[in-house]
Amino acid sequence: MIAEVETYNLLKPLKAFFGFGGFKGNQEAIINNILNKQDTFVIMPTGGGKSLCYQLPAIMSEGTAIVVSPLIALMKNQVDAIRGFSNETGIAHFLNSSLNKSEIATVKKDVLSGKTKLLYVAPETLNKEDNIEFFSEFKISFFAIDEAHCISEWGHDFRPEYRRLRPIIDKLGSVPVMALTATATPKVQQDIQKNLGMLEAKLFKSSFNRENLYYEVRAKQNVIKEIIKYVKQNSGKSGIIYCLSRKKVEEIAEALKVNGIKASAYHAGLDAKERAKTQDGFLMEDIHVIVATIAFGMGIDKPDVRYVIHHDIPKSLEGYYQETGRAGRDGGEGNCITFYSYDDIIKLEKFMKDKPVNEQEIGKQMLSETASFAETSSCRRKFILHYFGEEFNENRCNEMCDNCRHPKQKFEAQEDLELAIECIGESKEKHKVKDIINILTGTLTATGKSYKHDALESWGRGVDHDKDDKFWNAVLRQAIVNGYLAKDIENYGLVKITDKGREFLKHPHSIKFTRDNDFSNAESDHDDDVSSGKGGGTDEVLYAMLKDLTKKIAKQNNLPPYVIFQETSLEEMSINYPITMEEMTKITGVGAGKAAKYGKPYLELIKKHVEENDIERPSDMVIKSVVNKSGLKVFIIQNIDRKVSLEDMAKNKNLKMEDLLTEIETIVTSGTKVNINYYIDQVIDEDKKDEIYECLRESQTDDINAILKELGEDEYSEEEVRLMRIKFISEFGN
Repeated sequence: MIAEVETYNLLKPLKAFFGFGGFKGNQEAIINNILNKQDTFVIMPTGGGKSLCYQLPAIMSEGTAIVVSPLIALMKNQVDAIRGFSNETGIAHFLNSSLNKSEIATVKKDVLSGKTKLLYVAPETLNKEDNIEFFSEFKISFFAIDEAHCISEWGHDFRPEYRRLRPIIDKLGSVPVMALTATATPKVQQDIQKNLGMLEAKLFKSSFNRENLYYEVRAKQNVIKEIIKYVKQNSGKSGIIYCLSRKKVEEIAEALKVNGIKASAYHAGLDAKERAKTQDGFLMEDIHVIVATIAFGMGIDKPDVRYVIHHDIPKSLEGYYQETGRAGRDGGEGNCITFYSYDDIIKLEKFMKDKPVNEQEIGKQMLSETASFAETSSCRRKFILHYFGEEFNENRCNEMCDNCRHPKQKFEAQEDLELAIECIGESKEKHKVKDIINILTGTLTATGKSYKHDALESWGRGVDHDKDDKFWNAVLRQAIVNGYLAKDIENYGLVKITDKGREFLKHPHSIKFTRDNDFSNAESDHDDDVSSGKGGGTDEVLYAMLKDLTKKIAKQNNLPPYVIFQETSLEEMSINYPITMEEMTKITGVGAGKAAKYGKPYLELIKKHVEENDIERPSDMVIKSVVNKSGLKVFIIQNIDRKVSLEDMAKNKNLKMEDLLTEIETIVTSGTKVNINYYIDQVIDEDKKDEIYECLRESQTDDINAILKELGEDEYSEEEVRLMRIKFISEFGN
């Protein structure tokens, strides 16, 4: 057994190898513990220096430390970093599925020769029988299980392979284990220790509070436009934008690039070479903004990320905390902006419907906590630290969250809190928040019937407050955060009364709470367009004038108004006030051709309206819309020119026919002519063509359902009408 290592013994190798003059936080005590062959559990927030906790003792110890890591990109990054400190390339290696046979042979040779001090492996690699045989051939100094929250089903990134690590470690003899994570609630912490058989391990838990991070949640409206504005205001700074889908990643990256921002997409659908190139470009600052799915960032050691934006609310608060933790790791500015709509929570719940019931239950509880964090109007820092089991006085937030910077008016909540606690006691502490709210508001559900809730004394006594649950949600949430109540995670989130809550019932006192933030006007994802004209901000007077002008021009040209400009384009003009031809082409549905053909009188009208009413035009007019899927647009136009059948085009691009027609409609409504007569002649007979054409000419709307009704739905298909409408707009509108 190694004798206890004194501080000076650690400072010397720390300086010699890493060039650091001292340790941060618990690092020194952690390293001493593992060098003494003791199991060690490290909970340390992102940026706290977790990696050093196993890197330095590995270099100092006899043998090779095995580091279990979940991502290939993370391993590569760590190995490159260690090699950067040493003259010996073999000092660190990774062993995973990305290596070929000769590379694996090199790794094994270096390990067996004693050169390698750190061997990074994926949990899947560790599970293979021939690898276990190889690991038994050399001395293992210790196991380091990085991102240990992957062990727990209650963690935000559960990996079943992580739960099979302990039996393999046992096969390889008596080896000390270090588990490390940046995010572990008390429940996850217990789960990790139990599964790794290290209940006696010494726990080193650093504070989760990152004082330099500013937390803000915004309503999800015009998100891409808001993101572009934010990035432009922080020009030259490094930032990460997280999205839940690859499609949205690509869309936002494209929008940023179109607006002159050095941005790149990063997701699992890109090949490894492309991802590595993007990662290196970000580290070298050739790329300022990474738009990514959650796969990006684990182990990325870039200290000066100045902002992390969430286009979508994450699936868990652990995920949120870890991702926002990538901002300001150098202690400097770190802004964490999240766009939130409750529709996103509903969408995430739907994604879980095919999972086993217990996983759904866990997932829903985690989502519920995330929604609570987004909607709360009390200190966000206090909320998130409470979630991780840490007490915090909101006065120490120093206005570093939107709720403390712009506080909401508080209300006297003494009687409401008393009523809530009494209700929970009366219903035997056997219910979740939702059930308690139903009792207080007198809402009888199936659960309520079976438990005879309507016979309780507290039944309906809170009905004076908002019937939409928001009021009582806020009261119960703040009661939990302030320690009067607690959620029993083990039992599906049942609400229990704490000692502090019982004391409050005996001796009630004045307490102030705030109402929740209202995100009910936030848009769902499908409304999220770079220049969506939907929602607030429309100049109703200008909009009416633009509609009148459209009717007038349509009449002069003997055409329906929608052929000139669609209503969505007019709406957007009445929000953004374009007064130059270039600005006009930025409006959705207005291409250069259409702007040139019809734009002049619109620009004159808007300019006059702006001057007469002294209107300050939005500065964000400079934001350019993305040419929607420009590669697809070119493909469609070229193939129509070649007279390729629409079925073949759709098949080639893996599109449904209806989606292909939508793309062609977008092309023609923006002012580009296409000639699909060759296809129409094959699929629609002459009489039908004439009938539809006449109907389109006389119709005041381009609404498909209205036109189908007029024609007779039994005789004409939606596809036929859409094809003829494309022909009509292309010939007369462009």
